[in-house]
Amino acid sequence: MSRFRLPGENAVTESVSEPASTLRSEHRADVIVVGAGPAGSATAYHLAKSGLDVLLLEKTAFPREKVCGDGLTPRATKQLIAMGIDISEEAGWLRNKGLRIIGGGSRLQLDWPELASFPDYGLVRKRDDFDEQLARQAQKAGARLHERCNVGAPIVNELTGQITGVHAKLGEEKEPVTFHAPIVVAADGNSTRLSLAMGLHRREDRPMGVAVRTYFTSPRHDDDYLESWLELWDRRGAQDRLLPGYGWIFGMGDGTSNVGLGILNSSSAFRELDWREILKAWCASMPAEWGYTPENMTGPIRGAALPMAFNRQPHYTKGLLLVGDAGGLVNPFNGEGIAYAMESGAIAAEVIVQAQARATYAQRELALHRYPKVLKDTYGGYYSLGRAFVKLIGNPKVMQIATQRGLTHPLLMRFTLKMLANLTDPTGGDAMDRIINGLSKVAPKA
Repeated sequence: MSRFRLPGENAVTESVSEPASTLRSEHRADVIVVGAGPAGSATAYHLAKSGLDVLLLEKTAFPREKVCGDGLTPRATKQLIAMGIDISEEAGWLRNKGLRIIGGGSRLQLDWPELASFPDYGLVRKRDDFDEQLARQAQKAGARLHERCNVGAPIVNELTGQITGVHAKLGEEKEPVTFHAPIVVAADGNSTRLSLAMGLHRREDRPMGVAVRTYFTSPRHDDDYLESWLELWDRRGAQDRLLPGYGWIFGMGDGTSNVGLGILNSSSAFRELDWREILKAWCASMPAEWGYTPENMTGPIRGAALPMAFNRQPHYTKGLLLVGDAGGLVNPFNGEGIAYAMESGAIAAEVIVQAQARATYAQRELALHRYPKVLKDTYGGYYSLGRAFVKLIGNPKVMQIATQRGLTHPLLMRFTLKMLANLTDPTGGDAMDRIINGLSKVAPKA
């Protein structure tokens, strides 16, 4: 497929020792994707499947660890199916039936809803293996993956201000290289140095969260349900304090449990507390037979930021598209990021494919500017509801009342599960679906 050139873009200078064809095939592409996490790999996969030449640049080498709960909802499962990933148990995936919610002295077990739009099961898999599965699938589709490729500054066209490539250091030797493409996708996570270099900074008016987790050898490793604890108590002081967040326990099916906390920045406790110590204290309050004790810990406690509700915008500018955590696509209702990372990658790929087929620069720009509009139409109203939810539960008294009273009403909790997990049928759904979809449509798409 022929490559298009931006106005004022200079041809790559060819070295004497390297023929132009080699330089072009190794260092040029239709699209550069920076970061091979779920967002980047999904983007690269869908682009490559559509016939575009894609460079996928990953700063580390696989396998590599990332902080995550490792639990995937049906929304994320749908995206794995769309990528052709083998999600069978034989391939190492553990299926789950739904969510077990604990709080307010109650315990409620809810199956994932039966919908036309999503499967009725979720999955569990460790991130150190999960990300590599997606990156290899993108490779199979035709994407050119470079591991140990640390991307630095963008290459910007002086006449147009457009990004036309990136500088990078490649391999263990950190060899300086440049890669060129008329479109670049930032899939480099919450820190997204590429976006910052292009002048895109985090919005302070959007919620942020932190996830901390570790693994324990535990007899609870083989659980059919993801487990969420809605009351997160700090019991280390003279008086117990309810914190703005939740705890989780996900059985990994391999003899271990992933145990962690998700915390919102909606109160002063966000910055003043040591969340690793909170996790230790929370685990110490668990029944001894579960094994969540220091001697059973199989790895260190790690933490990561959760950028929520479009906290970096615009999602397209000057040849750069933001996907996944780089664009703040984490769901503010439940802290889920993988599903939205993969979905935004698929949306970005579809927009790029259409733009690449346009005849002129102006037409291509018109097509690319559709990307942030599609994101806002898809998630904007729902994320606005989520921002309101975050503010509400930032009040410990509100959270405590909601937990104590809500869990005694299974019908209300089934509605809440659909709302928090964003699992509805867009058309032909039940009354709950219509209410949730209606609320999302009327909420501001900011």
